Amino acid sequence: MRILLVEDDASQAESLQTWLEMDGYTVDWVARGDYALQAIQTHEYACILLDRGLPKLTGDQVIQALRQQYNAVPVILITAQDAIEDRVAGLDLGANDYLVKPFSLEELSARVRAQLRQRQQQRNDQLSYGDLRLDLSSKMVYQHGQPCELTAKEFQILQRLMQQPQHIVTREQLEESIYAWGDETGSNTIEVFIYQLRKKLGSQSIVTLRGLGYRMGDLLS
Repeated sequence: MRILLVEDDASQAESLQTWLEMDGYTVDWVARGDYALQAIQTHEYACILLDRGLPKLTGDQVIQALRQQYNAVPVILITAQDAIEDRVAGLDLGANDYLVKPFSLEELSARVRAQLRQRQQQRNDQLSYGDLRLDLSSKMVYQHGQPCELTAKEFQILQRLMQQPQHIVTREQLEESIYAWGDETGSNTIEVFIYQLRKKLGSQSIVTLRGLGYRMGDLLS
């Protein structure tokens, strides 16, 4: 699993990176907040360890940017800011956990493992994006907390799109996700399903990128 370490203290970062690599993780280290966002755009991380006092962009700004992009990657703040109001502010911004410096490396490992277990369980049970939530066990879809009735294939298409909401999914990939080998499909079958999903979820829920495919739209409203 790949972890992003965002820490501007080089000596501390080296110690943390070495320890986490001994735990079996692949660790990328950056020392600035803007570099962190660039790394997140390039790689998929299982967890992010984030200092708050960073150059260029603070840790708080990095979290805000992540959550505005609907990126739910677990974030553990590692910081010397130990006041209760600091912890509350960090968690309210979207951090999953808060670890005050100095901390033991064993506790860091335990906190990382806890976040990875929780994320795996969430991935197994449901997908969330904006105001949408898919319960994969019951095959139910909720928008603004209210159930929304979808057909089986509409559910499958939405599930495929929500698995990587910022990525483009081609029509062929969507067809592969809902049809078995040998099934006959019409030339505009996916377009019809997308049209029905937009009618039920909102016209901006799914974006068409002409000649490329589809991705989830802006569901902030």
